[in-house]
Amino acid sequence: MSDGRKRLVLDLDTGVDDALALAYALGSPEVELVGVVCTYGNVTMRTAVRNTCALLELLGHPEVPVLAGADRALAATSPFAPPAAVRRIHGENGLGDQPVSGRCRCAPGDGVAFLRDELRRAEGDGAELVYVPTGPLTNLAHMLTSIPGLADALGRVTFMGGALAVPGNVTPCAEANVANDPAAADAVLRGGLRTRMVGLDVTHQAVLARDDTAAWRELGTPAGIFLADVTDHYISVYEENNPLMGGCALHDPLAVAAAIDPSLVGRLPTNLRVDLEGPTRGRTVCDPDRLRDEEKTCEVALTVDVPRFLGEFRARVARALA
Repeated sequence: MSDGRKRLVLDLDTGVDDALALAYALGSPEVELVGVVCTYGNVTMRTAVRNTCALLELLGHPEVPVLAGADRALAATSPFAPPAAVRRIHGENGLGDQPVSGRCRCAPGDGVAFLRDELRRAEGDGAELVYVPTGPLTNLAHMLTSIPGLADALGRVTFMGGALAVPGNVTPCAEANVANDPAAADAVLRGGLRTRMVGLDVTHQAVLARDDTAAWRELGTPAGIFLADVTDHYISVYEENNPLMGGCALHDPLAVAAAIDPSLVGRLPTNLRVDLEGPTRGRTVCDPDRLRDEEKTCEVALTVDVPRFLGEFRARVARALA
């Protein structure tokens, strides 16, 4: 039984919105960030490690462990390399091409062993362990097969990914994180874990504008200036690709927020699967084989309290940057 304390483990493919999610987490008093497991997606896994270490040092928390995770999809035979479209969105280095040299350190250990140890630690002292993946679900799929009893030991996993009632963002059916490893996402969604999907249905409703990045720059701190410059690169791509949005979508920060405070989003209990073949490959869809099951293992976020989330986002990120 948890005593109310929450330890947070993030699973990041550290590009721009992951950086925003990291700042949100560090500015949230309800949780203690105890580790970051890195993966591929917006960047390579090794670049995600470097970016995460650099951001943690810049934000004043170099003590947070950074672990190496998966560098490719379950079925891939070589490490992932981000395509040109992704490099354009996040920059060649994943952080809007802002310099990060001099803020790097090596990541010790591996993510699977780290999560196993954190689960034992949480069980021993009564804390709740909160796990939030914001990239492909490959790490979590590996953990399901490597850690016996994970589905029972780990609380509800809130992940950024998928789209249920809206189109995808890499194909008409598929969202990017799920599309990068549909087999891993399907294994997670049908593997007995309790999950909460925070996908494009809600993340495209929560938008960050240039007024917000200007406020970070006015803080005058190195972290504020850096994150403003990084995010302005991201916003500029949105202005070209989706000018009516008025800024950039807060994909990964909303997943972290919904993990900390689920009341921010309205949720549909259901059982999901992922299409693995054909033109709909990567689609997250209600599983017809479990449609009538009384137990629903997934909650899909379909609505979001945008004003409350944006207010909390601004306050928490400002706290982390100051």
